[in-house]
Amino acid sequence: MGRMTPRAAIAALVVVAACGGDDRAADAPSGPYARMVADAVPKIEKAVGLTFKTPPKVEKRSKDEVRQFLENKFNEESPAREIASLERAYKRLGMLPDSLALRTFMLELLAEQVVGYYDPATKILYIVDGAPNEMISVTVGHELIHALQDQYLDLDSIQKIEGDNDRQVAAQSVIEGQATYEQLQAMMGGGNIATQLPGGWDRMREVIRESQSSMPIFAGAPTLIQETLIFPYLSGAEFIRRFEGQRPGTVPFGDMPQSTEQVLHESSYFGTRDTPTAVVLPPLDGATLVYQNNLGEFETRLFLFQHLQDQAAAARGAAGWDGDRYALFSTNGGEGVAWITTWDSAVDSGEFFDLMDTAISKRFPGARPVASTVTTRTYSAGTRQLALTASEVMGRPVVLFVDAPAGARVDVLDVGKVQLRD
Repeated sequence: MGRMTPRAAIAALVVVAACGGDDRAADAPSGPYARMVADAVPKIEKAVGLTFKTPPKVEKRSKDEVRQFLENKFNEESPAREIASLERAYKRLGMLPDSLALRTFMLELLAEQVVGYYDPATKILYIVDGAPNEMISVTVGHELIHALQDQYLDLDSIQKIEGDNDRQVAAQSVIEGQATYEQLQAMMGGGNIATQLPGGWDRMREVIRESQSSMPIFAGAPTLIQETLIFPYLSGAEFIRRFEGQRPGTVPFGDMPQSTEQVLHESSYFGTRDTPTAVVLPPLDGATLVYQNNLGEFETRLFLFQHLQDQAAAARGAAGWDGDRYALFSTNGGEGVAWITTWDSAVDSGEFFDLMDTAISKRFPGARPVASTVTTRTYSAGTRQLALTASEVMGRPVVLFVDAPAGARVDVLDVGKVQLRD
């Protein structure tokens, strides 16, 4: 879900869970957290392998001041129109409940998680006055790494990637993953973090969920929001661990992963590079385009899990992903969505096609087949009608899913006019 990533509390939970926290006094005579910053800087520089050109300024703010600041940043990075379009698209895909007001919920979640935040625009690290010391300590360390990254990489430009959700999540995974991994390295004295973390990153996911009682809004968040918030930290940290093993002494800033597929699968990035295919949609027929974006392999996996409630099947069904694009559209009868995915092989597309058929029957229990062939299936589901089509575009296997209001056209997207670009 792109830019909607409040980070301080999740980062703190990861590191506190792994290292047990840090109870040093938060204030120092020379200024807010100066002693803490001075102690952290050389450890961070050693772990990351880069030096600060200028240590960031650290300022203390009341929780209300930081909340207002973060709300302003949230609105700047994710304007109301973008949030509304994302909300409508994910609801149409069945990944958010119809009752959820996404903008309001994300702002409440953001406020719940505020401990501190590095702002690339002002180059200031803000810390909430009165926050728990153990959370402050790990937040300062984590955000200092972001400040260091910002001196070698334009963090603002990454936050403002538009129309390519998957690439943005992949970039965020490097940024958050490096901050998480290197902070753990610094606090645990180096060595193989994967072996030092009991249960590894999967256990960290469990620890975060077990800690949800301290973050009730996060605890009540839909699966999509929870998983997309956690992914950059833990899957990103695992990517950084692999990167440092493969390319010691370097950082990935000049060769960022282009997709969550490359973050998830070692062979897709470090082996024969599996560059995602860009899917270019033609103008829609008989419908008005409202918004378009992509999901990527990770959110395709979440889509399947949402409707199948089967982790193994979801991971298997998304594993052959090679590119996708969805279009939220409006008709006289209401809104619909057309989602086209392209796959590494006909076997991958066939498996996804069959899992989508199962997902449709589970999501719409009353859905009844209207027509069915080996490659095309249409369904009637009360106020909705759906179509699932396996086809080829430029010699590549694709699967098209359309969900439209009853009585509207389901042939709004001409597969023959779709373009695929490497």
